[in-house]
Amino acid sequence: MHKPQMLLHQLADLIGGRVVGDPSMVIAGIAPLREASPGQIGFLSNPRYVADLASTHASAVILAPRYEAATAPPSLARVIVDDPYYAMCQVIRHFHDRPYLPSGVSPLASVGQGVTMGRDVSVQPFVVIGERAVIGDRVTLSAGCYIGEEAAIGDDSLLYPNVTVRERVRLGRRVIVHSGTVIGSDGFGYAFHGGLHHKIPQVGTVIIEDDVELGANVTVDRATLGQTVIGRGTKVDNLVQIAHNVTIGERSIIVAQAGISGSTALGKGVVLAGQVGVVGHVTIGDGVRVGAQSGVAQNVSAGQDLSGSPAIPHRQWLAVQATLPKLPELRKRLHRLEEELHALQRQIKRPGRAAETARRRRATRRRSSRA
Repeated sequence: MHKPQMLLHQLADLIGGRVVGDPSMVIAGIAPLREASPGQIGFLSNPRYVADLASTHASAVILAPRYEAATAPPSLARVIVDDPYYAMCQVIRHFHDRPYLPSGVSPLASVGQGVTMGRDVSVQPFVVIGERAVIGDRVTLSAGCYIGEEAAIGDDSLLYPNVTVRERVRLGRRVIVHSGTVIGSDGFGYAFHGGLHHKIPQVGTVIIEDDVELGANVTVDRATLGQTVIGRGTKVDNLVQIAHNVTIGERSIIVAQAGISGSTALGKGVVLAGQVGVVGHVTIGDGVRVGAQSGVAQNVSAGQDLSGSPAIPHRQWLAVQATLPKLPELRKRLHRLEEELHALQRQIKRPGRAAETARRRRATRRRSSRA
């Protein structure tokens, strides 16, 4: 449901901004600068798109003070805020958020014995809830979700279609889980004995704390023993693998296709960019940021920025990357220098051999004269 239009000064009040232009302008929606139409407000949070100000058809734009004087049509009103990206988030929420309307429990859902159900829930068709599970207030379980026995889903959580929450897994409050994600699958653990791989029973669980969001097709393995934990406020992108007994600290960001091996501990505020791989049994400190496609193979102290595989300090990695294209020419130069060095060495050795030959000849002549 799209919310009604609002005046520009009302929108500015909503996001704590300052209006430059007509404050009584009517705003009916928000769109990117390149796609916006009259009556819509655009936003500028990335310097790459400053040039779009000159050609936008938006009626207004949200931007930071440093862009206030950028070239733009005279009719384009501005709302100046310190954090345009967060302001954009607030405006999108205003125009597009829908109020929560509980639908109750569908007669096509399967609810096991001893399930505890909170108030105002929405349990859609073909949901399966195992015995003794606990479902909190205002929880939405979309079509096709599976909740295992003795699992718990906290208040105001939202599970999109076809999410699997295995037995005894616990989700906190306001958790969002996107389609295809599996929480509590068996950890990858085998003991090699007698020429065979013997499965190690995975009898631990998974704890997802409050305000976590998991993207589509994420897998979070249950612990072999104990817990796999994803800390409060952490956001996980699509197609991420989180192995058994991993601990991820609060407010971390894990981007698409990253993989974290078993028993690894991430601190608070850690960022793993796309396709980062982390080996097992290492510790990554608070605030560490790891660049895309990097491989982390050892402990990392807090506050570092790393890139590359194996991961090294980011500035050092930049220097290495700048050198790589020059390696063929450097190799040729080194080969030429080696040839020149060998030639010099040969020249140095020749006079020595001539002097030795002359000495031997003199010695032979002396011996001959004595005879």
